[in-house]
Amino acid sequence: MRRLLSLSASFFLLLFFSACQQTASESTSSLRSALDLFDEASDTLSIPSSLPQEETIFDYTGIMQRDTLKAILTYSSTSYFIYKGQPMGYEYELIHMLAEDLGVHLEPVLAKDMDEMFNMLLRGEGDIIAHGLTITNSRKKIIDFTLPHNRTQQVLVQKKPANWRQMKLHEIDRLMIRSPLDLIHQTVSVRAGSAYYDRLMNLMDEIGGEINIEIVPGSHTTDELIGMVAEDEVALTVADRNIALINQTYYDQIDIETSMSLTQQLAWAVRKSSPNLRKVINEWIAKAQQSADYHVIYNKYFKNKREFRSRMTSEYFTLTGGQLSPFDEQISLQAEELGWDWRLLASLIYQESRFEAESESWVGASGLMQVMPATARGLGYTRLDIPEENLKAGAAYLKQLQGMWEHIPDSTERIKFILASYNAGPGHVQDAQRLAEKLGKDPLIWDGNTADCILLKSKPDYFNDPVVKYGYCRGKEPYHYVQDILKRYVEYEQLVI
Repeated sequence: MRRLLSLSASFFLLLFFSACQQTASESTSSLRSALDLFDEASDTLSIPSSLPQEETIFDYTGIMQRDTLKAILTYSSTSYFIYKGQPMGYEYELIHMLAEDLGVHLEPVLAKDMDEMFNMLLRGEGDIIAHGLTITNSRKKIIDFTLPHNRTQQVLVQKKPANWRQMKLHEIDRLMIRSPLDLIHQTVSVRAGSAYYDRLMNLMDEIGGEINIEIVPGSHTTDELIGMVAEDEVALTVADRNIALINQTYYDQIDIETSMSLTQQLAWAVRKSSPNLRKVINEWIAKAQQSADYHVIYNKYFKNKREFRSRMTSEYFTLTGGQLSPFDEQISLQAEELGWDWRLLASLIYQESRFEAESESWVGASGLMQVMPATARGLGYTRLDIPEENLKAGAAYLKQLQGMWEHIPDSTERIKFILASYNAGPGHVQDAQRLAEKLGKDPLIWDGNTADCILLKSKPDYFNDPVVKYGYCRGKEPYHYVQDILKRYVEYEQLVI
């Protein structure tokens, strides 16, 4: 039965591939026709239920015009996560490097279910899958891979005997599965859409025996499955060697010495309708692989065992602890007073102090929210060295700014003006508004309007303009301050409950 389903899936993939080879104008029509044939196959193959409009699918030129690269990422201990308030991860840092090199903004798009990554790409929800995908012929039928950025080998993850520390290596070896033949009638837990599943299917042909493949939900990451083996929740799983090795530093009770495949290539993926994007990415990968930064990033996530253990045991690692900081509860209380999502306020606090309560700036601002003593005193707060008082003082100042900008009709725009004012002071932001009005821009809109004008306040022709009352402002600071906080807030929204 399993083999029949596999053959059916391959047939539908071929139809899908044929549809994707049409020209851009023909593609949607052909693909819709092909999808009509898939109605009865929804249980065996995951295909996008709705296709993107043509204008939402961008190749390189469209991405540059949009000024944003949308990268589909998955949540795991090495790919994309938040640690002590900072978005991190191997794939995240690499794709961030690419976006910076292209001169565009990065917009992470989180795939909560790994099975959904390909569908999200084909629906146009992202421009690239920034995940270490094993290059396989079946996948090549529906997407195009970039140049490989890594190589690995699949290994069997199994648990060592309970008393393994008292045993010699050869004694442990005798109790481990060391030959694929020993997997016959064993239960191995993997995701259905993974390269591990494909390998097990091929392995059954090679060994002429049945392996019991237990399908787990696509939302289970490889890291989680390794942990489940370590905790006796499942018996066996398969993982890429580099992921298994770094996890073994935390779960020393797992054995990963049994190879399941030859060396395989890992790469990112783009749609077949994005050949120019693929070309640009390939050129970047070829260049980046020659740089020290590229290898530093790999070592940071796959070879720095001490740092990996620190993250895995931290309360502030979102995969295990689920907290951003020691002050989450107090931040939530203040956010409630403001009517804000607590993660937005947390993003501001990270920007100000990285959650370091004893932080102090050269101008005298202090604490979590970097409140100036004079501002705090005016609001009735004097003990800025006490985190709770510092948070209350900062929130009180934000509330004051909310009242000042309540005439901004759009709530999202209003937040941007509040954030800019918290950083530069409301006077400079009002100056930028007056410049915007004089230059024919909209003073009630931040991006592309008032934000552009606050940048102008660092130039003599503009900070000496009669409409400017507060003089020079290093406009890049509030400009990037607003961008950074809102970008991080989007990441917090995706990764922090």
